[in-house]
Amino acid sequence: MGRGARAVIVSLTEVEQFDQVAALFGEIWSLDIAASPVPAELMCALQLTGNYVAGAYAGSELVGAAVGFFDSSGALHSHVAGVRASARGRGVGLALKLHQRDWALARGITKIHWTFDPLVRRNAHFNLVKLGARPVRYLPNFYGPIGEGESDRFLVEWSLTSSPPPVVGPSLTIALPADIEALRLSDPASALRWRLAVREAVELAFAEGYAVTGMTPDGSYVLTLEAE
Repeated sequence: MGRGARAVIVSLTEVEQFDQVAALFGEIWSLDIAASPVPAELMCALQLTGNYVAGAYAGSELVGAAVGFFDSSGALHSHVAGVRASARGRGVGLALKLHQRDWALARGITKIHWTFDPLVRRNAHFNLVKLGARPVRYLPNFYGPIGEGESDRFLVEWSLTSSPPPVVGPSLTIALPADIEALRLSDPASALRWRLAVREAVELAFAEGYAVTGMTPDGSYVLTLEAE
C-alpha cells in the first residue's frame, strides 16, 4: 500500500490489469487506447522480465499507474507515470513514486531516472522540490513533434540513498510560464517562444557548468555553479 494517499499501490501481473492501464494512459494523454504510451502487450513482456508495472487503486477504480524498466547502468528508468484527472491533488502521484522507490531499493537499485517537460511547472516542483530529483541532461525535441509543439525533456535522476549535494557557487534563475499547457491552446506562438527561450537558457547554463538545484517560490528554476 502506498504511503500518504487514499489509494492502494500494487504491482500488476495480469493482462486485464495491463489493458486497464493502457486505457488509463490513453485517457490521461487524450489518446486512443491503440496509441497508449505503453501498450498492454509490452507491459506483459516488461512484467515477465522483472521490470516495474504498478497501479494505484481507489477501491476498485484504477486512478494511476507507472511503468519502468532497467537501463544499461542498472538504474530503473521510469518511462511513464500518470494519475487520472479526478484523482489529482490526493497524493496518488507521490504514493506511486514512493512505491517505486521501495520496489527499487528491495532489488538493490539506488537510482531512478525519468523525463519530464521542463516547461510544466507543477511537474518540475514535484520532481525537484518534493522528491529531490535533479536534472542531469536537457533533451531537445526528444520524442519529435508532439501535437502542437516540440517535445523537449529534462532527464532527471533520483538518488534513493543520498540527499542532493549541497548548493555551492553563485546561482541564477530561469523563469517558466505559469501554465504552459493552457498557453499552448490559447497562444501556440507564445508557447513556442517560451520553449525556445528556456531551451537556450538551460543549454547555455549547462555549458557554463551550472546545474539545476531547485525552484524559487514563484516557479523559476534555480541553477547553481557546480564545484570544480
